[in-house]
Amino acid sequence: SELIKPYLGSKYKLTEVPKSLIFYMSKHSGPVNEIQWCPVREQSHMLLSASMDKTVKVWDAVDTGCCLKTYSCHSCAVRAARWSSCGRRILSGGFDSMLHLTDVETGKQIFSSKSEFRISALKFHPTESNIFICGGFSPEVKAWDIRTSKVLRVYKAAVQQTLDILFLPEGREFLTSTDAVSRDSADRTIIAWDFQSAAKISNQIFHERYTCPSLTLHPKESMFVAQTNGNYMALFSAQRPYRINKKKRYEGHKVEGFAVGCEFSPDGTLLVTGSSDGKVFFYNYHTARIIRTLSAHKEACVSAIFHPVLPSLLATCDWAGEIKIWQ
Repeated sequence: SELIKPYLGSKYKLTEVPKSLIFYMSKHSGPVNEIQWCPVREQSHMLLSASMDKTVKVWDAVDTGCCLKTYSCHSCAVRAARWSSCGRRILSGGFDSMLHLTDVETGKQIFSSKSEFRISALKFHPTESNIFICGGFSPEVKAWDIRTSKVLRVYKAAVQQTLDILFLPEGREFLTSTDAVSRDSADRTIIAWDFQSAAKISNQIFHERYTCPSLTLHPKESMFVAQTNGNYMALFSAQRPYRINKKKRYEGHKVEGFAVGCEFSPDGTLLVTGSSDGKVFFYNYHTARIIRTLSAHKEACVSAIFHPVLPSLLATCDWAGEIKIWQ
């Protein structure tokens, strides 16, 4: 993309809150569950989307706003999809319990495997590009190796469902958020795991009786944020013992049972989240104050993500199947 080229050689500048709509993309016929910019900077004009309409799409979301390709390898809703680190493959998992690794250009499956459960969360290992972790409607979370098409490790938690997975820096440890909220188990909502040994490091991280539909890591500081169904985001240390910061709560948006995602801007100054009323909220990371809200969608806005290179470009998606690009 000619728009991205001038930014590739320079340091990321300060993130600005976008003000106007550039593209309105509505080719999905069901809710969009997840969107992700291509992690390869030179190819970061491409945006990936996974939808309840059983498809995964790739868009040119910087230059044209056009859908470049549709992948229809799933027979049920696609709950999770991720770019590989090389930007040439897409990993997807759905309610058909299938895992597919698809070649972006040819659309062919490089790897396909059936899981024993419906899949709701997928994450590639940050340093080992052939390994990913998969979770869903099961007490187990699994690490897979693409090269052998086999499960490497199984992580056993006494829960019914994994909502999100977050690798901590270097990938030695990772977190899972679960739906375990009963009278005696509010403290099992976020579990920290040792990646190699599959041992639980801690399940005493979050003590409030809310589930956390999504987790996100700060790009520069050793902190992570959990979106909670209590209509606020909680801030934690990303180092043991993963203490919560009781002085900072990012509140004002609504979650209301939707899997609303949250993410930091690439420079770490802003925290952005969708909201079940269709708005996007921009918080100052340091003060936890709302800087601005954007009336982005009519239906629940489940994801809002800043572009990794262009300092004020934002993609949002909603429960009506719409994707919008803002600047």
